[in-house]
Amino acid sequence: MADVSRIVVEEARRKVTAGEALLVCAYDDEEKCKKINLQASINMAQFTSRVGALPKNQEVIFYCA
Repeated sequence: MADVSRIVVEEARRKVTAGEALLVCAYDDEEKCKKINLQASINMAQFTSRVGALPKNQEVIFYCA
């Protein structure tokens, strides 16, 4: 498993906007994700359905509040 690190909001925004990273709400509860939805993010169900098709080197940024 890869190392997990924290990044600042500005860096996350830059990476997602540039297409360098995928932004995922870390909650399984879709209603909770809707309440804290960030622009360009996907929910955990969407991530789970796409994970097999993602490149092995795809950076993923999980967030929660």
